[in-house]
Amino acid sequence: MSALQELIDAPARQAGSLEHVGHRPWPVPTRPWRMARTSERLLFAHWRADLDAVRALVPEGLEVDVRDGSAWLGVTPFRVEALRLRGLPPLPVLSSFLELNVRTYVTAGGKPGIWFLGLDASGGLAVEGAKRLYHLPYRHARMSMEERDGWIAFDGTRIGDRERRLHARYRGEGRFFRSEPGSLEEFLVERYCLYAEDGGRLCRAEIHHEPWSLQTAEAELAELSVIPPELAVEGEPLLHLAARQDALVWPLERI
Repeated sequence: MSALQELIDAPARQAGSLEHVGHRPWPVPTRPWRMARTSERLLFAHWRADLDAVRALVPEGLEVDVRDGSAWLGVTPFRVEALRLRGLPPLPVLSSFLELNVRTYVTAGGKPGIWFLGLDASGGLAVEGAKRLYHLPYRHARMSMEERDGWIAFDGTRIGDRERRLHARYRGEGRFFRSEPGSLEEFLVERYCLYAEDGGRLCRAEIHHEPWSLQTAEAELAELSVIPPELAVEGEPLLHLAARQDALVWPLERI
C-alpha cells in the first residue's frame, strides 16, 4: 500500500478503534478525543528499575506502579504516522516522524498510566505541538530508521545534547499474540492514560487503543544514554515488537 493511501485510510481506522472497548480497565471518556496517531515498528525494551530511584524522578501525587516488587523502565523507539487533530486529515510529511521515549509506570486515582522520563522526536512542528497541548518533555533529535535484512535499525541523537542517544537493531520473532490478563506483558503495555505536569499541577490525558498485538523480539542495544543516569540498568531487557497500533488521545485534565 502506498504512503498516500495509508494517509487516506488512517483516519477511519484510528476512529474505528472505538468499536472495540471491552478490554479497557475503565470506560472510554464521554467527551471528544483531541488527537489521533499511529505507531509503527515499535520496540518495547523493559528493565526492572530501583523503586527508590524511580520514585525520586516522579512528582508528588503519583504512585510508582510496582510489579513483582520492582518499578519498571521502558525504552521505546518507533515511527509515528498519520498524526492529526480530530476532524482534520493527516498531512503528508508533517504527520510522520520518528520518536523515542523513556518511560516508567505510575498510578493516580485508580488509573494506571505512563510517566515519561524522556521524549525525543525528529518532527519539529509535532514536538512543539505536543509540548503546548500535553506539556510533555519532548526534545528535538536527529533520527533514522531503516529495515535491513529483516532487522529494523534505529539511530537517534538529541540535538544540543549529543550524549543522549540510542543505537538499536531489532526484529520480531514468532507469532503475534495479545497479553494475557494479569500477565507482565499486560502490566507493561496496556496503559490507557498518560500523566504530565502543567505549571506544577498534575494532569492526565486519557488514551484509547485496541489491545497490543506483540511479538517476542531480539535486539542489539547500544549507547543507552537516553536512560537517566540515576537509573542505570543491568542485565538483559524484556523485548517485544509491535508492528502497528492506532491510538486516540483526549485533552489533558487536571487531577
